Amino acid sequence: MVIKHQFVAVLLVMGLSACQSAYYSAMEKVGYHKRDILVDRVEDVQQAQQDAQQEFKSALEQFQSVVQFDGGELQAHYQKLNDEYQASKEAADAVSERIDKVEQVAEDLFDEWQNELEQYSSAKLRSQSATKLAKTKARYKTLLRAMRQSEKKMQPFLSALQDNVLFLKHNLNAQAIGSLKGELAEIEKDVESIIREIDRSIKESEKFINSLNAS
Repeated sequence: MVIKHQFVAVLLVMGLSACQSAYYSAMEKVGYHKRDILVDRVEDVQQAQQDAQQEFKSALEQFQSVVQFDGGELQAHYQKLNDEYQASKEAADAVSERIDKVEQVAEDLFDEWQNELEQYSSAKLRSQSATKLAKTKARYKTLLRAMRQSEKKMQPFLSALQDNVLFLKHNLNAQAIGSLKGELAEIEKDVESIIREIDRSIKESEKFINSLNAS
């Protein structure tokens, strides 16, 4: 059974690889190469990160609103907070998905670049290209680290928000609001940290895109 599952996994990977190769081939026919795709996907991450920032800020505002609750229908406040949590989680998932896509095309680009070094007949040009590849890889490593760090910072916020949403769901009363007040400072700190890391990641993205366009 284990062997069967491994075989299915290998077939799946091969299928995905074939689809990816077909995609690259189709894009190259219209003059769109892996470098261009990489730039687009880095920009996609930037957009997803900016969207996530807005979602997290909105969720924080709703949490603050719940903490300041002084009457009315608490169930409605809970529902709004839960909606904000779900939206924040979807935004974080979108960031992760787009970072994964950046990794995929970057690895394919670097593999292709490395293989094509052997096609040079000029040792001088091969050396220059190899140097440029090494520099691009180093810049990319810095970018990926910043992207993953911003992604990592989202998890404490999402976990804390989920805990508080669940707590409120089962304790729709004034005493529950009092308990949530003690969580507010930490939630605010998490959002501030996320915003800083996303801003840093976006700056690294701009540097990387500019370096690719200049080369």
